Amino acid sequence: MTSLTAQLSDIAGSVFKDQGLDPAFGQVIVSGRPDLGQFQCNGALAAAKAAKQNPRAIAEKVAEALKTNPILRDVSLAGPGFINLSVTDDYLGEAMNRVAGDPRLGQPVKAKPEVVVLDYGGPNIAKPMHVGHLRAAIIGDSIRRIFKFVGDETIGDVHMGDWGLQMGMLISELEIRRPDLPYFDANFTGPYPKDSPVTLAELEEMYPKASGDCKADPARLDRARQATAELQDGRPGYRAVWRHFFDISVDAMKRDYGNLGVYFDLWKGEACVNDLIPPMVEEMKKKGIAIEDKGALIVPVKEETDKQDIPPLILIKSDGAAMYGTTDLATIVDRVNCQNPDRSIYVVDHRQGLHFVQVFRAAIKAGINGKGSLFHLGYGTMNGTDGKPFKTRAGGVMRLDDLIQMMSGEALKKLNEHGLGADYSEAERDDIAKKVGVSALKFADLSNNPIANYVFDIDRFSRFEGKTGPYLLYAAVRVKSLLKKAEAQGDKPGAILPPETGERDLVLMLGHMPDAIASAYAELAPNRIADFAFNLAQTFSSYYSAFHMLSEPDVARRRSRLALAELVLKELELCLELLGISVPDRM
Repeated sequence: MTSLTAQLSDIAGSVFKDQGLDPAFGQVIVSGRPDLGQFQCNGALAAAKAAKQNPRAIAEKVAEALKTNPILRDVSLAGPGFINLSVTDDYLGEAMNRVAGDPRLGQPVKAKPEVVVLDYGGPNIAKPMHVGHLRAAIIGDSIRRIFKFVGDETIGDVHMGDWGLQMGMLISELEIRRPDLPYFDANFTGPYPKDSPVTLAELEEMYPKASGDCKADPARLDRARQATAELQDGRPGYRAVWRHFFDISVDAMKRDYGNLGVYFDLWKGEACVNDLIPPMVEEMKKKGIAIEDKGALIVPVKEETDKQDIPPLILIKSDGAAMYGTTDLATIVDRVNCQNPDRSIYVVDHRQGLHFVQVFRAAIKAGINGKGSLFHLGYGTMNGTDGKPFKTRAGGVMRLDDLIQMMSGEALKKLNEHGLGADYSEAERDDIAKKVGVSALKFADLSNNPIANYVFDIDRFSRFEGKTGPYLLYAAVRVKSLLKKAEAQGDKPGAILPPETGERDLVLMLGHMPDAIASAYAELAPNRIADFAFNLAQTFSSYYSAFHMLSEPDVARRRSRLALAELVLKELELCLELLGISVPDRM
């Protein structure tokens, strides 16, 4: 199945083809002037330019041919060659029955699925997750859901920061504090303890202490560098304690991401590709791609067409240390070896744009990117009401878990204000509050274009009115309640009848969902789906106010309206699922 616009595009495309023109000119879109028609086709203007003919003359021929099609009740022209189209009510009723009976609600499966790796994590071992990790997680997870639904094979990778000097700082800090541990005895042959010698809270305290000491004392920094080198060289004790750091940190990450409803297929970090770096660098040297410069090894990536200076990518520093870009290149090698993706999409702060230009150019120059394309989706910042990056009231960076708890608390407050769920159990109310809070957090983000900055306003985003996540949850739950009441009185959804006057807006809106998903997929823009879901909820609200649902005396018409309500619920739930938002059974 396809959307209404896709079906009409096929019809109009055939007419253009019959005129000896490219059928692509027959693309039909939702009308920008609903007073003139439900849909419009603007292809006559482009066709006229290609064929060197008069656009109005082409449009007249196409319109005349379209008038013979039985599903079109009105075809008219406007301006220099805009073709306005409206379909019959019989066609709309039949189309809605097909959508209602389709498990995918009219969304076709992609003809040629691709393997897509999505990188949308980036947290660091031993550090608490904070609001800076929020946008990548929310946007990336939604894009993964959209791509998977369309038909691609998706692999979500958290890509943790679990290697490098920060690990050397932690290992040396623990050795200073507890030199008696077996991990630091070079003669110890194992086995090493199964339980971690430190808790996550201790790790989170240790890192800033170690980092501060290393900045203040060159000797302390040298000790951290030595520990880093020995870790990367494979010293057993250091590898064992590093594994403890890794495991307890990942457990916390999975909890925080899980509370947010964000999931990954791969829990890999920089350490996974450590052994790939030496052969990769050596091969780049042999090819003449990596060259020495002042003791460092670099890859020049500047191109003649660049309008700004693009510095070379530093592979190896003069002190022999590998850089983040080196690790990112090795990660590309690993992904080509393991997944061989058609596309790799990096959902990372837009301020990392230059870094990815350097990495992608170096990868292509070295020929290590395989068959796939590399793309950086740079997102904007989440700002406070003061217009600056969101902080706690004390001015610090808010932990992600604290933000989720804060949103759940605000949601519970709003539920109480609206008198919702007052007679529910405490456990159910807490579950609903969490879902409402997460919906407020996610929808506030995903209703914006990913590349745009936005202002985070907890009070506005958690309201049950306006363009918010809680509003959409309430709209969906309201339809659930309607269908339950219908079932209780012995009614159920039936065949959808041709729409009456006043019903067409809802029916047409229901037919547009595949277009919203298609544009979200093509543009990497979940906000397209968020916009559609909000518009659908608003359209149904107006419809519900204008028409009798449970009290309609005509049985066939009543059941047709219930079927439309059921279809609204299905589309809302699908859209919210693609945004990573769960709908409670009641509120």
